[in-house]
Amino acid sequence: MKRLIKYIIATLILTIGWSIIVFNGLLNGWWHNPITKSNDTEAFITAVKETAKREFVGNFAMAIMKDGKVDKEIFITHNKPVDKNTIFQVSSLSKFVSAVGVMKLIELGKIDLDTPVSRYLKRWQLPPSEFDNEQVTVRRLLSHTAGLTDGLGYSGFESRDSVQSLEASLTKAKDADEGISGEVKVGQEPGSRWKYSGGGFTLLQLIVEETSGQSFNEFMTSHIFKPLNISSSTYILNDSLNSRLCEFYNADKTTAPHYYYTSLAATSLYTSLADLETFFQIFLMGENGEPIGRRQLKPETLKLMKKGHWDVMGEEIYGLGCMLYIDIENNEDIFGHDGKSTPPINTAIRINPVTGDGIIVLETGNSDLATRIASDWVYLKTGKVDTLLFSMLLGKTVKIALVGLLFIILFLYGVATWRKKRKTAANSGLA
Repeated sequence: MKRLIKYIIATLILTIGWSIIVFNGLLNGWWHNPITKSNDTEAFITAVKETAKREFVGNFAMAIMKDGKVDKEIFITHNKPVDKNTIFQVSSLSKFVSAVGVMKLIELGKIDLDTPVSRYLKRWQLPPSEFDNEQVTVRRLLSHTAGLTDGLGYSGFESRDSVQSLEASLTKAKDADEGISGEVKVGQEPGSRWKYSGGGFTLLQLIVEETSGQSFNEFMTSHIFKPLNISSSTYILNDSLNSRLCEFYNADKTTAPHYYYTSLAATSLYTSLADLETFFQIFLMGENGEPIGRRQLKPETLKLMKKGHWDVMGEEIYGLGCMLYIDIENNEDIFGHDGKSTPPINTAIRINPVTGDGIIVLETGNSDLATRIASDWVYLKTGKVDTLLFSMLLGKTVKIALVGLLFIILFLYGVATWRKKRKTAANSGLA
């Protein structure tokens, strides 16, 4: 019995030790094989092109930013040519841009971060719940901590005529992803945990309209896009921009339809690589001492956006409308946002506020290529696994952990068997 207890204790010690090693390996990228081992920009671009050749991509546009300026651009297409002015639909990367608009509304004094959102709403209200709806604030909607449990996820509509009204979509989105109820409601205590909510940004869209007296697209155009000279961005595609819209593809290389959305703020920004290069720069100090925000938004407003509002295991993961990917020096994080939808659209932006370096990737036809490339850029620049790469490596890490655990069990079983045979042989010799 004592011997069995010893083996159990040994198993536990070795398992804990192995788990620590595996987890540390996950954080430090030991189990990750990046597209290139080199930190050189040209080597990285070559690796991106080779990866795009191996995997299908319908349209692809990428910019490498250095010191806040465009360093390199590459474009890949399956058919219709793309360039820096080609219009892409960017899925949930829309939230990052939309959040800047919400912060502008705060600067204008139309709303407050910590006032209950019910006070701004006339056309629609959150349905009654067992929790206190008055604890739902703009800050919590922006940071996905408002207690909303919609899990949206919008699939969109194949025709403009099918698009729901904003109020109807908030009540029950007809284009909710499969398995999602589509009801925007408070299903957990506001401020108690982080839960990604597309519905929260659709509610912010309504708040912008209610308090500005403009449609969401009109407000974003007049207060963000035009002042920043962002000329190819809109949430509602017009005829002049439609001619520059990229083609949509399924993962099997067939053409896919263009989907329309009620959830403009959450998932329906149309923009170009050139416009996102300008958007990238508003978070950085410009030439000749031009301040962060380009005199259109206050530096402290944009600083607040990238302040951590939720963390997991001590690592900050989300600010106000932006993802915090990995901590770097000077108490800063590489930040930005990704977008992903079906049929495959994948987009990503990463900004290093200390160096002014970063990456922007837009693509259609591949479900996760943009995210993988952007996360690899972070890994090669910092030697660290960012938030989304961490998630992508979890499955592989679990397999490695289980293989190690099996080895531990087999090793200890082998030791036990060997010792038993040795003892038996010794007893036989004595006999």
